Amino acid sequence: MASSSSSESNNDERETTTTTTSFKSNKTGLGWMEWLRGWFYLAYEMLFQRIMASHLQNPMPLPPLNDFTCIITGSTSGIGRETARQLAESGAHVVMAVRNTKAAHDLIQKWQDEWSGRGLPLNIEVMELDLLSLASVVRFSEAWNARSGPLHVLINNAGIFSIGEPQKFSKDGYEEHMQVNHLAPALLSVLLLPSLIRGSPSRIVNVNSIMHQVGFVDTEDMNVTSGKRKFTSLVGYSGSKLAQVMFSSVLHKKLPAEAGISVVCVSPGIVQTNVARDLPKIVQAAYHLIPYFIFSAEEGKITTPYADMQSCSSRSSLFAATDPQIPEYCEMLKADEWPVSAFISQDCRPTNASEESHNLETSYRVWEKTLQMVGLPSDAVERLIEGEDVDCKYGARDD
Repeated sequence: MASSSSSESNNDERETTTTTTSFKSNKTGLGWMEWLRGWFYLAYEMLFQRIMASHLQNPMPLPPLNDFTCIITGSTSGIGRETARQLAESGAHVVMAVRNTKAAHDLIQKWQDEWSGRGLPLNIEVMELDLLSLASVVRFSEAWNARSGPLHVLINNAGIFSIGEPQKFSKDGYEEHMQVNHLAPALLSVLLLPSLIRGSPSRIVNVNSIMHQVGFVDTEDMNVTSGKRKFTSLVGYSGSKLAQVMFSSVLHKKLPAEAGISVVCVSPGIVQTNVARDLPKIVQAAYHLIPYFIFSAEEGKITTPYADMQSCSSRSSLFAATDPQIPEYCEMLKADEWPVSAFISQDCRPTNASEESHNLETSYRVWEKTLQMVGLPSDAVERLIEGEDVDCKYGARDD
């Protein structure tokens, strides 16, 4: 009798699991409670980020970073520019991975002139990288790995939010938000694993966004072209940022402790850019009426007459790149089998990513689909960790 009851119970569990899996697989968007909760988090951060970050110093003090090599994408403007400058002034060897190399060289010259007389010349160099071309990502990675030197931190900072513009696709055929904000950084992170292992303990820092809280990823419709969802730049941006969190979570799990690589996502906070046109009208009103609460990415200054201080926009990136407790925190999450990788908020404290990001089934589908889209084999990470060569289908392509 007990055996029969156990069998019936197991059958019920299997049926429940099957139903749940089927439901998750057929999910076509966020539930209204998830959507509402996401916008609540967004509004809360907009209103209170200055208060939550008030305990932090401006600018953030950094330890001496001699013999510390860092690659930063998108470092000619905004958050990336401030991050690159502060790391270089602390002694780091900074590599500006950018599309506009002339702008980067002009910026370096400006920084060197301002730094003159305060210490040794800043150790900064420029390498060309166009995230709208996966072939460019492969060329950059091959050129860097060929140096056979260590890489201590990769900061995937570059991103786009094409407010109110029509849907656009890269030359590789992918929706531009998805490629620049997720696919290209994911490819770069994987291909640079050999250099990151040489720099162990090292870190991959992904500059994410609170906007991932309202994002949704359909792995069968990554380009948002099926018609199941109407494309807006908000849909493209938030979905790409959620995809980045999900991919980071699986990468975090797949990297063994002996590799010594930590994977961290960070939110810079609500930064004042021209994003309001694609947001709900009530959020637009708040965005324009409370500039005192919103950070500015440009050179780290807050755009308000009430304060003349550095903003928090680059601090979460700097914290994730340099704080000595980050590796320990990442390993603790891995040991506890936490479903999501480390996520650091704009006040430089650990926080929880969105509810949707905890969906492991979707995260692994995002992982598999991403590797397929960027032209890497499914076992690329494992092979690179073992010291094997991995070919990417975009490696032989010319722009």
